[in-house]
Order: sequence, then C-alpha cells, then structure tokens
Amino acid sequence: MSTTADTVGAAAAPAITIDRSAPAVPMSRLIKVETRKMFDTRSGFWLMISIGVLALVATIAVIAFIDGGDLNYGAFATAIGVPMAVLLPVMAILSVTSEWSQRTGLTTFTLVPHRGRIIGAKAITSVIVGAASMLVALAIGALGNVIGSLIRGADMTWNVTVADVARIVFINVLGLMIGFMLGVLIRNSPAAIVGYFVYSFVVPTVFGALAGAQDWFADLQPWVDFNYSLNRMYENAPAESWATLAVSGVIWLVIPLAIGVRAIMRSEVK
Repeated sequence: MSTTADTVGAAAAPAITIDRSAPAVPMSRLIKVETRKMFDTRSGFWLMISIGVLALVATIAVIAFIDGGDLNYGAFATAIGVPMAVLLPVMAILSVTSEWSQRTGLTTFTLVPHRGRIIGAKAITSVIVGAASMLVALAIGALGNVIGSLIRGADMTWNVTVADVARIVFINVLGLMIGFMLGVLIRNSPAAIVGYFVYSFVVPTVFGALAGAQDWFADLQPWVDFNYSLNRMYENAPAESWATLAVSGVIWLVIPLAIGVRAIMRSEVK
C-alpha cells in the first residue's frame, strides 16, 4: 500500500526543468549593481566621502604650511596621493568582503551563479571608482594650486604633465588591486585590512633592512618587492622598472589573486 502511494506521489510530482537558453545577466548591469552596492552601506558611503574630504584637507595643508616659493601642483599631487594610497585599497577590500561580512553572498551568488563574473564585476568597479576618485582628488589639488597661488602671491606652477597624472592614477590603481586581492584571498574585512597594512608598512621595512644588510638582496629586491617597484614608478625610472614591476606583480598580485578566486569558486557560501 505504501509502495503504491509512493509511486503515485512520484508520478504526480512535476518535473523540474532548467532553462539554459536564458541570456546571462549583462556585465554592464553587474558593474552598475556593484557600483551602487559600494555606496549603499554606511561604511562605503562615508569612505567615499572621506576620500574627497582628505583630498581637501591635504590641499589646505599644502597652502597653509608650504613656502610660497615651493608652491606648485606637484606638491598638491604628492600630498593628495598619501591618503589615496591608504583609502583606495580599503575601498577595494570592502567591495569584496562585504558579501561575507554582511551575509549577502548567498543572495548574490544565487542570483548570478557564475561567481567569476561577480568577482570580475567587482574588480572592474573598484578600478573605475578608484580612478574616478583619483581624478576628482587631483582636480581638487589643481583648484588648490590656483587658489593657493593667489593667496600666497606666488607664481602658478604646473610641473605635473598629463603623462604624470596618468602614471599617478596607474600606480594608485595597482595599489588598489593589492587591496582587492587581499579581499578575495582572505574574505574578512578586519583581517584583510590588517593584511594590507602589514604589506604596506611591515614588509617594506623588512625588505629594506635585508637589502641594506645583504648586497645580493639589494639587487634582487626590485624583482620580488612589488611595493618597492611600484614606488619607483613615481620617478623617471629606467625601462627595467617595467620588467621588475611585472615580475613582482605576478608574485604579489596575480598568483595570490588566482588562488583567492579559485577558493571562492570552490567554497560553500553561507
């Protein structure tokens, strides 16, 4: 009797079909959603606000404390670059780790099961928002150079070319991608942020001390220290700097990012 009922129930159960012909969510829509998610949370919103505020504070500090003879756009760009180098990677970290810290990952990866496309959209969004933030900050610095020259009665000096601006944005975007990599690899906001500060301050100190003590490592450092190679790009570095940047970037950025993406693709999202 029970067997007959089970057979009838199984026969009556509707067949579940999956429509694989449905088009995938366009990448442009994913980027738009990820951009909105960056500003939706209070932490993300105030982090974006703080980028503009600190750029303004750095600009005012340059006008107030630098001698009129040294007042030029390069001074503003350098001052603005310091807070940007810290805030932009943190922004990239939070763009990834928020899926786990706020427990939205299950919803995100259910709506878009292709996790690689979500990570790709987050990476593109981080680069776009980071580059746009840098351009806004540099525009604030340009305005500060004009106002500062008028206030201090100094000659208006524009000693930063368009190529220099492009290089500054490029360097900061690569630094941002280190934060993104740590977010993908660790997937925990506090741990990833601590990891970034260890990378930015502890690792260069250790490598610098080792290079000062060992001649063989002084020659090797540009090839294995991504932070060192990246900072060299601020200057008119030789062509070899691009090679050292690429090799150290593979070690510190590409390989860990690939490991993190693979872990996300295989891990269970709760």
